[in-house]
Amino acid sequence: MTAPRKARRERSTKETTVVVELDLDGSGISDVRTGIPFFDHMVEQLGRHGGMDLTVQATGDLSVDTHHTVEDVGIVLGEALAEALGDKAGVARFASRVVPLDEAAIEVALDLSGRPFIVFEVPFAPDTLGLGEPAFDPQLTEEFFRAFATAAGITLHVRIRSGRNTHHIVEATFKCVARCLRDAVVVVGGGVPSTKGTL
Repeated sequence: MTAPRKARRERSTKETTVVVELDLDGSGISDVRTGIPFFDHMVEQLGRHGGMDLTVQATGDLSVDTHHTVEDVGIVLGEALAEALGDKAGVARFASRVVPLDEAAIEVALDLSGRPFIVFEVPFAPDTLGLGEPAFDPQLTEEFFRAFATAAGITLHVRIRSGRNTHHIVEATFKCVARCLRDAVVVVGGGVPSTKGTL
């Protein structure tokens, strides 16, 4: 019997309070409540398309900006992923995909490397309109994934292949990362997939 790949992480600062519960071997059930409806919808994509059960509860200083909440959710979710993965014994480790959403197509490659690094080449102009109310600034997509990859200790490359509609581009990004996570965390063997013996 392998240990359940689950985690619960909390983080409280003067700006935010975030609680994340994660089950890597769930059925894609998500309950995300951050006070930013569009962001909730995006994080739910990680659970649904990543095959993970995911609960996120966050309160933040939204009257100041949505940045703190988005970034801190990324941090806590990344910490939960790292904890749930444990020593990563048997995982596939690497994954890459291209996911389309209408005219948008996003390419992602990731490695559960233990070495945090991100390349994010999905640019949004500074004057791009926000999505939802309170508005989710599309540029925060990069901030979320930077915080997530750093806290999780993963190498993450995200690039746009095509796209015009902001909503489609952002959603394809979350869905593509989700599908790569699903592929990378699946258990396919018995040992740690590294010549070092650890990840």
